[in-house]
Amino acid sequence: MAPTKGPTKAQKAWLARGLAQPGGKLPLFDHNGRRVSTRLVRACLDAGWAEPWFANPLKPDWHICKLTDAGRQVAGAA
Repeated sequence: MAPTKGPTKAQKAWLARGLAQPGGKLPLFDHNGRRVSTRLVRACLDAGWAEPWFANPLKPDWHICKLTDAGRQVAGAA
């Protein structure tokens, strides 16, 4: 599904953090140690910029994601 508009500043910043990670893994926590908003993660998943990587059996409500090719393009433009 192609996004109809570009990412927000917060979405772009989150996606950009995955560029330097092995496999494009996206962080679960922000720079202040707070969990990244589920709403932000869901918006990026829905836009096709991120995809689920694997399920966390200890924390099934946490979305462990990685960048998609489209996400890398969006993050690279940050």
